[in-house]
Amino acid sequence: MENWREHVGVPEIRYLEDLRSVLRDRECSCSGPAYSMYRDVAASPSDRVWMASLGIRFDITCIPPAIVCGEHVKTKGHYHPKNAAGAGYPEIYQVFEGKAHYLLQARDLSEVFLVEAMPGDTVVVPPGFGHVTINPERGELVMANLVSAEFSSEYGFYEAHRGAAYYELSDGTLEKNPEYPLVPEPVRVPAAGFLPGSPFRGPIYDLVKERDLRLWCLNHPERFLEFFTRAG
Repeated sequence: MENWREHVGVPEIRYLEDLRSVLRDRECSCSGPAYSMYRDVAASPSDRVWMASLGIRFDITCIPPAIVCGEHVKTKGHYHPKNAAGAGYPEIYQVFEGKAHYLLQARDLSEVFLVEAMPGDTVVVPPGFGHVTINPERGELVMANLVSAEFSSEYGFYEAHRGAAYYELSDGTLEKNPEYPLVPEPVRVPAAGFLPGSPFRGPIYDLVKERDLRLWCLNHPERFLEFFTRAG
């Protein structure tokens, strides 16, 4: 979305205090804003009505650079529940500014990916994967997402396990979270190589402007399994 700042209102702020339960440093003393989330963004009233008719929304998140007790700043991390058909809800991300590391882990912990995304890159979180977004750079990370509006994210697993399976430290290394006794090594993959079957390339807001009905996959992924074929 061009000139996205013209279309947003008051953001929802996630504070560093909210992240303490998922940080590597159990004694971390931190406070202040961590990142800002703009929910249900639309370039026009008709776009918002169309998205509502599909039960989806478009959000924008801004993550300023920071080192938080030895880690690159990150989102809290969550899983999506399953829909009525028993399939997990997916999500589509796109980086507008900066660089993003999307740390994805299967719900059964059989797979872990670190997906690296640059401006313009699109990353689809497949059904059944939890995810954390990390800002590994010195500039602000601005990203957008398209997601179903019909569920609430599940944070409990990440809170109970002190975060994701791995922490990205300030020197760029990944350190295994000791709360996960058995997890595979993370597979690093560029955004373009993660889901070769995904049709979502280019500006994701164009999918809204063009009324692209493939976005039904956000609520009914079981009908679009070819979109979610994973790397490897």
